[in-house]
Amino acid sequence: MKLSRRNFVKTSIIGLTGYFGFKNLNLPEIFAKQSANSVSKLPFRILRNTGYKVGIFSLGGQATLEKSGTEKESIKIINSALDLGVNYIDTAAAYGQGISETYIGEVMKDRRSEVFLATKTHNRFYDGSMTLLEKSLRQLQTDKIDLWQLHNVRTDNDLQKIFAEDGAIKALEKARSDGIVRCLGITGHYDPFVLARGINEYPFDCILMALNAADKHYASFIDNLLPIAVKKNIGIIGMKIPSRGRIFRQGGITTMKQAMEYVLTLPVSTVIVGISNLRELEENINIAMNFKYLTKEQMEELEELTKPYHSDASWFKTQW
Repeated sequence: MKLSRRNFVKTSIIGLTGYFGFKNLNLPEIFAKQSANSVSKLPFRILRNTGYKVGIFSLGGQATLEKSGTEKESIKIINSALDLGVNYIDTAAAYGQGISETYIGEVMKDRRSEVFLATKTHNRFYDGSMTLLEKSLRQLQTDKIDLWQLHNVRTDNDLQKIFAEDGAIKALEKARSDGIVRCLGITGHYDPFVLARGINEYPFDCILMALNAADKHYASFIDNLLPIAVKKNIGIIGMKIPSRGRIFRQGGITTMKQAMEYVLTLPVSTVIVGISNLRELEENINIAMNFKYLTKEQMEELEELTKPYHSDASWFKTQW
């Protein structure tokens, strides 16, 4: 059997409730503006305390978008995503050593107002992060970032550096006080307990965390981090949904529909996925547009399917 991300499975789905209803706040004009045309094409949720309405599927800045020599195809993917209703784009200074930001910037120079734009600093110190911010602004062809994030926080040593007197958190705060950055975030896929300590230490606006159907079998972000973020009303963005294809397995999860619906049933505002081609983009947006919540039993069934290969599907996590 050849696994296919386009093999749609018909299921009877019952909706869950309980984490909507956050007040929608108007963003300042200097930051991303709400686009009635784009938001209406995708189901949206509120990015928690930021107040921003975000489509439940968002564009990640990896895959094709971080590869050298793919500028033409990448720009086509980004423009097509916006045309189809995507209004949140996530990238990082480290993706392709600036390639991702550069490709996205080629679109942002004309369509900046349509996007809630997120990028990241992988430097743990003030000076290094400020240098990266200048580079990110230049590459993204903008003078404002909606969400600036600490990239891939893995260890307590990372946290110690970030929260030190000369740490990166001071750069994030400086950029926000100067009006260059609106929201501050933290990201990671390695250790949920480290990230939990991070959001308990500092009132971040958003968190980008690894979430997929194999998560609960080991070092679970769903059990050990997600509830804390929900309680703090932090905007939650899910990543690692297909785990770079490793979530798909004969006898396990076989479709992107299963993988995305599992994570979208969780209390996330949106999910980001790196896109290889237009076909993948259209498939993922179609899944999002037709999304309905899974039942508890359906969620547990998908979790059980991943149990035999959960380690491979969670390759990005700490191995204690």
